[in-house]
Amino acid sequence: MDGMDWGKFLLPYKQAVEELKVKFKSLRSELKARDEYAPIEFVTGRVKRVSSILEKSRMLSVPMDRLETGIEDIAGIRIMCQFVDDIYRVAEMIRKRKDLTLVYEKDYITNYKESGYRSYHLIVEYPVQTSLGSKPVLAEIQIRTLAMNFWATIEHSLNYKYRDQLPAHVKERLRSAAEAAFSLDNEMSSIRQEIVDAQQDFEESSIIVRRVLNQIQELYYFRRVREAAQFQRRFNELWEQDDIWGLKELSLEVQAALARAGKGGNG
Repeated sequence: MDGMDWGKFLLPYKQAVEELKVKFKSLRSELKARDEYAPIEFVTGRVKRVSSILEKSRMLSVPMDRLETGIEDIAGIRIMCQFVDDIYRVAEMIRKRKDLTLVYEKDYITNYKESGYRSYHLIVEYPVQTSLGSKPVLAEIQIRTLAMNFWATIEHSLNYKYRDQLPAHVKERLRSAAEAAFSLDNEMSSIRQEIVDAQQDFEESSIIVRRVLNQIQELYYFRRVREAAQFQRRFNELWEQDDIWGLKELSLEVQAALARAGKGGNG
């Protein structure tokens, strides 16, 4: 460990985490922009702390000059999903990517750990472009539901508190909690379509509201004050009544008014 420049050593891992986060967030945004269902709820990432790297290297008997290949989760990405089926869909998307190489994967959902831990892990090799050229970096991608992530976060905190020596009664309660969390995931999956439909309705409503308000604001810009004020009053009434179809019709009317104002009607 003497002379180890941890700042330089961790730099490509930090770059890999930031780039992978952007790519998976962009994938989610792209799917939504195409009005497709996005199985990714949100994405987080982290680089392992030096103390954690040293502890894992000791536990796995990995020498300091073999850290890059001996410890596979120095760079970590976590992808959260709403439903268990989404996890496998995201995993398939990752397998098909050309900007990284899948090394191997572990399904801890079907084959969950004795503790109750469930998650889907993929170890990938990601090429980071540095000033010295391309550098392949290993990264671990964990894909979980929100319930799985909540349980794993609690387990991690308890393991830290008890230094990985959990009392028997705590282990048992954690296993019970893991089963309860997975039962919740299964229950949510059984009404998946209803949940997705409700979310899409809400998303569509938000888009329409934003569009109409932006269109009315543009009318003010063209000094069509009286017309804009009338549309605003109608918007307020329709919004209070939660009349989405009425708002859609109003949007078309405001768009036509913008066209008359010389805007071209793109709203």
